[in-house]
Amino acid sequence: MGSLWFGPKTFFPRWWQALGKSADDQPGGSNMALVSGVTFLAIVVQALVLAVVISLASSAMGELGWFGGLATGALMGVGFAVSASLTHKLFGGINLWTWVLEAGADIVALALMGAIIGAF
Repeated sequence: MGSLWFGPKTFFPRWWQALGKSADDQPGGSNMALVSGVTFLAIVVQALVLAVVISLASSAMGELGWFGGLATGALMGVGFAVSASLTHKLFGGINLWTWVLEAGADIVALALMGAIIGAF
């Protein structure tokens, strides 16, 4: 999902510019293998935690299905990922537009994860 969201034809150029980077700057620094590996690990952790939350919600309320999973993921995105990152961005002096693009990616990714997990 992140590859689509931050693709060269979608939000990457706007996000990169909002970070104050030029077209000549390379994303991820010098070690893209490390960046990709840590990113993958973080996404796996997100999916595992979301699966536990959906499982607990299903135990309490009955089967959620794909839509309940989608809603749970979106709520986790808004309630935790996005709200926590906002304070980091504000205190770090990062452009608010950068946060909007990153927050949107987090919400959509967690919602999709939730829909997939809920469908199972």
